[in-house]
Amino acid sequence: MIARALVLLCLIWGFNFVVMKTANFYFSPEIFVTYRFGFGAAILVAFAYFRKLPLPPKNLWGWIALSSAFQISLGAMLCQYSFKFLPAGLVSMLNYTMPVWVSILAYFFLKEPLTKKKIFGIFMAVFGVAVLMNVNVNSKFLFMLIPLAAAVVWAIGNIILKLKLSKLDAITLTTWQMVVGAIILAIYTISFGEIEVRWTLISVACLAYNVIIASSLAFVLWAYILEHMEASKASISVLGVPVVGVLGGVIFLGEPLTFSMICGMILVLGGIFLVQHS
Repeated sequence: MIARALVLLCLIWGFNFVVMKTANFYFSPEIFVTYRFGFGAAILVAFAYFRKLPLPPKNLWGWIALSSAFQISLGAMLCQYSFKFLPAGLVSMLNYTMPVWVSILAYFFLKEPLTKKKIFGIFMAVFGVAVLMNVNVNSKFLFMLIPLAAAVVWAIGNIILKLKLSKLDAITLTTWQMVVGAIILAIYTISFGEIEVRWTLISVACLAYNVIIASSLAFVLWAYILEHMEASKASISVLGVPVVGVLGGVIFLGEPLTFSMICGMILVLGGIFLVQHS
């Protein structure tokens, strides 16, 4: 079940790099992520109501809010904003340095071991992502800090989730994380954000995919995976996402599949295998 959840999550989030890049032609980043998590939260709240799922214990609400601020509000905003300045491949490469930060933080806060095999797998997979995207970083250093920061705050949110919230039901946790995250995003967007929307069939499709699949479904899957795996192993496993992103670019955007991309995918999958079996 865990393996199937990981495969499905990689497919959903990998293809979403194509969708998010496309969405920036129709939405300002702030309003897009606000819509994404606002509507996603509404769907999950309705589902939780009909399933009669209980509210989280009072002593966990502070941790839910903190993890949501990192994992959803700030992380998603930074990632979506970076598409304004950088190619989708570069954004995904920097965003998926997240497993490195998770593995390091998990060693200190979760007491998860950093074996030689796991360390080698982490660096092999991250190097594979770099090869996969084949990025020229000249004159883009400051812009690269945006998705890199998104990776760091996503990692912090994952550690909080694993440390304090892993006993919560995955749907309950995801629902209220998304509610809090959407509130934070809405306040920011109304107060400081740039609100631009161009409604077309494509923009509606981008939003629907992000609301229903890439947010509501995918974050439930991610919470479920973190419940049943070490944080570092779960995080390195989703490095399959940029592999799917490259294939999505080839199929849907007509991007070339080069020899370096093939080598990068092999390195990523090899690193995932090593970490999963360490």
